[in-house]
Amino acid sequence: MKYIFSSLLIGLLFSANAQFPMGGGNKGPTIKGKIEGKVIDSISNELVGFATISLKKKGSSIVIDGVLTEETGFFKFENVVTGNYDLYVSFLGYKEKKLSAVETTLKKPDINIGNILLVPSSFLLDAIEIKEEKVLVENKADKLVFNAENDASIAGGNAADVLRKVPMLSVDLNGNVSLRGSNNVRILINGKPSGMFSSNVADALKMFPADQIKKVEVITSPSAKYDAEGSAGLINIITKKQNIEGVAGSVNASVGNRQNSLFTNLNVGKGRLGISSSAALFYSTPANGTTSFDRKDETTAGARVFSQQGSQRTSRLGGNGSASAFYDFNGYNSINSTLTFRGFGFDLNGSTTGILKDEISNLNDKFLRTNKGSNFNGGYDWNTDYTKKFEKLEGQELSFGVQYSRQNSNQDTKLFENHESLTILNRDSDIINDGVNHETTFQVDYTHPFTKAIKLETGTKAVIRNIISDYTTQFLTTSGYIPQIEQFKYDQNVYSGYASVSFLVAKKYSIISGARYEKTTFSGDFRSGDSEDFKNNYGNFLPNLAISRTFKNFKTLKLSYSQRIQRPSLLFINPFNNNADFLNRTIGNPALNPEVVHQVEMAYNFTFKGITTFSSLFYKNTQGIIEQILSIDDNGLSVNKYQNIGINNAIGFNTFVSKTVSLVTLRTGGNFSTYNATGQISGIPASRKSYEYNLFMNGEVKLSGTFKADFFGFFRSPVRTIQGDNPAFTIYGIGIRKEFKNSSFGVTLIEPFNADKYFRSDIKGTDFEQKTSFSIPFRSIGVNVRYKFGNVDFKERKPKVKNSDLKEGGDIQGGNQGSATPRGN
Repeated sequence: MKYIFSSLLIGLLFSANAQFPMGGGNKGPTIKGKIEGKVIDSISNELVGFATISLKKKGSSIVIDGVLTEETGFFKFENVVTGNYDLYVSFLGYKEKKLSAVETTLKKPDINIGNILLVPSSFLLDAIEIKEEKVLVENKADKLVFNAENDASIAGGNAADVLRKVPMLSVDLNGNVSLRGSNNVRILINGKPSGMFSSNVADALKMFPADQIKKVEVITSPSAKYDAEGSAGLINIITKKQNIEGVAGSVNASVGNRQNSLFTNLNVGKGRLGISSSAALFYSTPANGTTSFDRKDETTAGARVFSQQGSQRTSRLGGNGSASAFYDFNGYNSINSTLTFRGFGFDLNGSTTGILKDEISNLNDKFLRTNKGSNFNGGYDWNTDYTKKFEKLEGQELSFGVQYSRQNSNQDTKLFENHESLTILNRDSDIINDGVNHETTFQVDYTHPFTKAIKLETGTKAVIRNIISDYTTQFLTTSGYIPQIEQFKYDQNVYSGYASVSFLVAKKYSIISGARYEKTTFSGDFRSGDSEDFKNNYGNFLPNLAISRTFKNFKTLKLSYSQRIQRPSLLFINPFNNNADFLNRTIGNPALNPEVVHQVEMAYNFTFKGITTFSSLFYKNTQGIIEQILSIDDNGLSVNKYQNIGINNAIGFNTFVSKTVSLVTLRTGGNFSTYNATGQISGIPASRKSYEYNLFMNGEVKLSGTFKADFFGFFRSPVRTIQGDNPAFTIYGIGIRKEFKNSSFGVTLIEPFNADKYFRSDIKGTDFEQKTSFSIPFRSIGVNVRYKFGNVDFKERKPKVKNSDLKEGGDIQGGNQGSATPRGN
């Protein structure tokens, strides 16, 4: 198998076009090397293990990387770009030591400093702040970074569990992600879009093992070089990629009563050529849950009540893999190619009993429905990047990128339904929806630094999408169910160009100003001709401006404005009529328009007496907001359909606070935002004022240099819509991990006092109220084992193609048991 992977990767390498380097900006011709050495007690000559080594640019106060020495006192910085650095060495009981002017060059990129002598201090403080090898949360100039690999409590979980720990993000039980209260967020993998998120983000996150994630970046005010999609912001998930000299790899296995996973990677490197591969399997043990549905209609002619209760059994199985290759021709030209593939599915089997009562028609009907469903999502992404740097001008760079993605989504539900009175509703049928999404992206970017303080970034991009949805379903008429077999084709092309200028003023003010123009064309075609085909186009000019001011003692104040849009994804526009539950069916809306968002944000961060805090205040105006609207059809049944309902004006505040004392680090914070929507529902004026919030607390205890415990708790209020509330969500847990030389062992425990959890929704209309509820098993415990071999040299490679695209979402009504799987191991 290893030789098959190697052959495939070498073929990908030589068919590639480009690689986008890490760092961007003002970095000229470089080769990445390493800095290593050994720390020794100056008096006893004993080796000093677990000392903190910090790497900073020469003369700078900003830490760009940090490591701990091994038990042997040895340390090594890898992936070090050529340049001048200052090295700081510190440990409890010793005076901090600074090594100045440590220089790596193109000719000599690797440096061995040798022995570094630490002098013991004459006294110890009663309480001292401990510097971490890398803090869990970092606040950078343009983004917030959550270093997931440092958190022991997520071992054995999935990507949704990781995102729940990230400040400003909120993830409900179904896996739907929101940023500061808005679901209009775009998720990237290593800076690139992935077809795995094209249909259902919630299900995709459940099949992404947490142990694959290195860190998560949250960008609330993206500059013009980013796609205009993702009106709330961008989430960039960085995976653990390892490029090495020689052979190295790792195996990570987790076993628990809820979730089980296996993640492996193998990496081969020689000189400037590197090849890496990885694979993961994920299995969620069968979970039994309950569902309930109650709707009451009040009319002048009488009352109508629909009620049903059921039980569902769900299990999940998924996997993914990747193969990549890169080659640095020299310090000015490099190429990278990556192939990722995935497949995951879940089974949903159950039974439901219900009652239909209608005073108007004197109806009293009882029914029994059984369902057996299988769902599968799978696909692959292939991308190739090429980057050229220029020798004469440091920081000048030209890059090309191409990416192709394909995603298949298959849904098959077998239904049997029997009614005592309304026999016309009896059915024994299949509901099928098979979809495929093709996406091709071409991108060119150019960076030109005029001076060290002024830089121009410009580029162009084309995204070509073709979506096909084949479905078999039924529509209910007065004569009974009528079958419908249809194929819906949807084409969407987005052409864009941007220019962004960044510059420094008086060394304290940083200004980024730019604009992006995007032209969108789209069309829809129905094979049967029963529905009307359509075609349209629109253009958007999207400016942005960000001004930041730095103060002494690491204080920063930032003010920004951005305009963004949010196009609806396949989940929102797919006209497939999902009536597996005939009382509460869901249908997409091909006529949806994009949301347009204006956002103003002011952020401030500072550190005072060991307390680090980051806070921001924002105002957001959203026009054409998209929500799932519940209406009653001619047969008196519930229909959920996405609509542009109007305008929402939101004011919000979020904060994050961190404090380390001795061996304990505490972090807390939360988000608060208003909901103030006005518009129309089916031509009738509607409005609602409310608020949303979430609170979190997490932390860690370093029991020793190799033994740590992490804990967390999270609460999110109900999600507001113009018609009502969707479920609130809470979760808490703890994880313990012991590190060994080449391995680690961990235990995680989630919700030990709650065997099951219930989630309720309440939606109201002018003459009806509908309440839904579901429950699932929640308590979980698991163990995690990691093993690594070889000498790993991290060479993180920044991608070229970045699609920040499409409004995503899952089952926002919270009633789909098929998408409700708890966090566990």
